[in-house]
Amino acid sequence: MTIKSRQAENSASTRAALLRIARRFFAERGYADTATEEIVRRARVTRGALYHHFKDKQDLFRAVLHEEQSKVAAKCMEAAAKESDTWRALIAANEAFLEACLDPAVQQIVLIDAPAVLGTEGFRQSDESYYLAGLKAAIEAAIAAGIIEKQPVETLAHMIMGSMNEAARLIAHASDKERARREVSESANRMWNGLRIDTTR
Repeated sequence: MTIKSRQAENSASTRAALLRIARRFFAERGYADTATEEIVRRARVTRGALYHHFKDKQDLFRAVLHEEQSKVAAKCMEAAAKESDTWRALIAANEAFLEACLDPAVQQIVLIDAPAVLGTEGFRQSDESYYLAGLKAAIEAAIAAGIIEKQPVETLAHMIMGSMNEAARLIAHASDKERARREVSESANRMWNGLRIDTTR
């Protein structure tokens, strides 16, 4: 192994350690109550190492958020890929998203802290970068299959994303999260079924 490759490996290892510890603290304590000093101490790296990889605490949070949103998006895609039917794939992805909202780390990092740390517009842009393209593709497939009436895909996708984000935050803030998730799932299914063309008429 060359010196350059060893340095790159050490750098990647340091970054991974910082992200792992930061995720744990952000999930357990929330952004406001997490100190970078303790992240550095627990990760066993220098403060300079932290600022070599991340501009500041908010930048570190963005990186953790990126990993969380990537994992949730991947779960949605995996759930959809298991279904051969276009409609069932769409519903499966929706259910996978709601199920992910029961994860305490997702609740605290993505649904509670991210809008506060990034601001409403910043969070919306971040959220759209992970889910909007996939949702639009699913809607387009459903329209092409004659399951959903032809309509402006961009508009419908934004409306659905808005409603599902509100539903996700409802789960995150609920005292009984399991019950909230069940109720949201029932309402979401009614919403989706309302979009579906009735082929029996």
